[in-house]
Amino acid sequence: MPEAFVAGLDGQTREKVINILNDNLVEMQALNMAVKQAHWNLKGPGFIGVHELLDDVAARLRDGIDTIAERTVILGGYARGTLEVAADKAKMTAYPVELTELKDHVAELKSRFLSVGEQIRAAASAAEEAGDGDTEDLFVEISRALDKDAWFIGANGTV
Repeated sequence: MPEAFVAGLDGQTREKVINILNDNLVEMQALNMAVKQAHWNLKGPGFIGVHELLDDVAARLRDGIDTIAERTVILGGYARGTLEVAADKAKMTAYPVELTELKDHVAELKSRFLSVGEQIRAAASAAEEAGDGDTEDLFVEISRALDKDAWFIGANGTV
């Protein structure tokens, strides 16, 4: 394992938390790509508002991705977040690439945000159980952002 830049966590704890971080890094990468897929292809009433919203959502996701990856390295691990790793390891269902209707994209994205939000909350609990409160806090912060974006996106379902 590379050098760690944190004191007070033993190697076993760090290894467990690094695995939790990497498992969630790939889910966040997959979610970000789903958001961009929708952003590029959606059409219909309310297009411009949702199109612009999804750019903001993708930026917030990239912030969360970066935070997870950096924490992994701080703990002495390798951030495993390439497109190839995400495609191989992510549990998320592949995003349908031929959708165009705004309402269909909203439904697909809302479902994915709810699922990843649930996984991130489970990761927060797992980090706490492992004894790393800082990583727990990181996941709690990310879950709040995911929940808010699920709301922002899902509220467009009535369009």
